[in-house]
Amino acid sequence: MREMIEKSKLLIFDLDGTLYEDTDHFDYYCRLLQQRVDVSIQGEFYYAYEEMKQGKHPVAIGKVYDLKEDASLTVDPLTLQVTAAHLWDGTQMNEETLKREYSGELTYDFERFIAIGDGWWLPYVTAMHYGLSQQDTWDCYNATKVYMVSDEFSLTKTPGLKESLERLKKEKHLVLMTNSDKEDVLRLLRELELQDVFHEIFPSSQKPVKTKEILMAITSKYKVKPDEAVSIGDNFINEIAPALLMRLNAVYIQPNGYDLQHDNLYIVPTLGQAF
Repeated sequence: MREMIEKSKLLIFDLDGTLYEDTDHFDYYCRLLQQRVDVSIQGEFYYAYEEMKQGKHPVAIGKVYDLKEDASLTVDPLTLQVTAAHLWDGTQMNEETLKREYSGELTYDFERFIAIGDGWWLPYVTAMHYGLSQQDTWDCYNATKVYMVSDEFSLTKTPGLKESLERLKKEKHLVLMTNSDKEDVLRLLRELELQDVFHEIFPSSQKPVKTKEILMAITSKYKVKPDEAVSIGDNFINEIAPALLMRLNAVYIQPNGYDLQHDNLYIVPTLGQAF
């Protein structure tokens, strides 16, 4: 992997879960949402979320949530074909419904098919199942972002990361591509002391819907071939699968490992280990 990074000319980083790995803010987000459901089901609400985090629920990071069917879908990330579907209670969807609803390539749209690529989406999906509105989730998400830049919250800096990125910046183009909006990105980078590290920032990227489009724009702008670029992130659906499909290299940050072999893919437990 070190050789691959050293030979590259362009490194494209995710932000949340990549440049920092704290997860307390996901729990905070869920607690805010929990307070908006009827008190009689608040315990059930948070219990479902905890089950998801522990891998004991059909909904999990790496799955896709179908809002219409209230189902958790297993999707091949490179072919985008649905291979299995389970209802909220764990029951497997019947074959007839599976074939009718998911006959072709799945398209993520943030409306019906929600790609659960990282910890932000677990509280969101829980909220959708228990009947909260999109406005509820947006309000609580914004409140969580405010909390993340308050004195009550602090980010854990990855030891040596700043120095490694500053060294790489002298030889390569460093780009940040994130779904967070510009204001949040700049605040988080200041907190991490990484505000001057990147040559360019692409906020509000709408990954995974627009990942390929933006990756194409970035590689074209910096005039690099696919094998000279590396996509680095903790979200396989958002950052890794689209990069591999475009023949870019990819570094997937996943502490629990991942069962996929690919010539252009490296899996590491932390970003610090990647450098």
